Amino acid sequence: MGQISARSLTSGGLLLAASLLATSLFATSAFAQTGGEGLSPTLAAVKKAHTVRLGYRESSPPFSFVDQSGRPIGYSLELCEAIVEEIGVEVDDPNLKIDYVKVTSDDRIDAVLANKIDLECGSTTANAERGKRVAFSPLMFVAGTKLMVPKASSVQSLTDLKGKTVVVTRGTTNEQAIQAADKKFSLGLTIVASPDHEQSYQMLVDGKADAFATDDILLSGLIARHKAQDKFRVTGDYLSYDPYGIMFKKGEPQLAAVVERAFRKLGSNRDLVPLYNKWFTARLPTGERLNVPISLQLEEAFKAMDDSAGANN
Repeated sequence: MGQISARSLTSGGLLLAASLLATSLFATSAFAQTGGEGLSPTLAAVKKAHTVRLGYRESSPPFSFVDQSGRPIGYSLELCEAIVEEIGVEVDDPNLKIDYVKVTSDDRIDAVLANKIDLECGSTTANAERGKRVAFSPLMFVAGTKLMVPKASSVQSLTDLKGKTVVVTRGTTNEQAIQAADKKFSLGLTIVASPDHEQSYQMLVDGKADAFATDDILLSGLIARHKAQDKFRVTGDYLSYDPYGIMFKKGEPQLAAVVERAFRKLGSNRDLVPLYNKWFTARLPTGERLNVPISLQLEEAFKAMDDSAGANN
């Protein structure tokens, strides 16, 4: 599977990631100026309930999925658990409980807005449109929209699907990317939106779609999870740039500061790259191995989180 090019990152994605990070840093500063009196609404609710609610996905490996026993696991959830530790420091409660709440692509943003979850720990793209409604952590991954097709298919790019059926997962940036490309190239696609990645995948398995379009890493994760390397492949040029972040309530500078601090602790302790390798290059707890080495762009983003002495030497 190809990596996102440095050019694509520089031409928009890196600027967006930097903007999101700058927003988080501004939030930290804003909180400092208030003197930190009291707790923000989310943190106050956490302290009262002694619980942090983490939104998870059932079928977004290796970011957020369930193991054979139905337990939520994944890269994003481990990052969220580190944030929970930092929340515990902030609210002076080191024994916070975690309540795992299932969300989908379609309802995850509403779950944050409606206070059903405190952190969304999935595979969510941090873009400017969503940034008007919710807040995001620093960059945790870089992905892009590609296609999954049957191994025997002649499809190599989106234009090869002219007049055919493409399944997408409802509420994703991939859905928007496919709609835009369909219009741009006059492909006459039949675009079907399903509720979740697993159901989108099943449509391809059942022959109800000619391709499944979503982030390349999620496609690879699904192929590995289903041990379907001999049945499906990932193909096509990148149709979108998707920087991932942990999502949480907007307008709470204190919470934003806590999220920022958690990432910087992981960065300063040199824990971010090993955590990445645990989920993307080593064998997963469910037995699969993705073998997706960290990109130069993400490695540089992680280095920027390192505040330890001599980090820039």
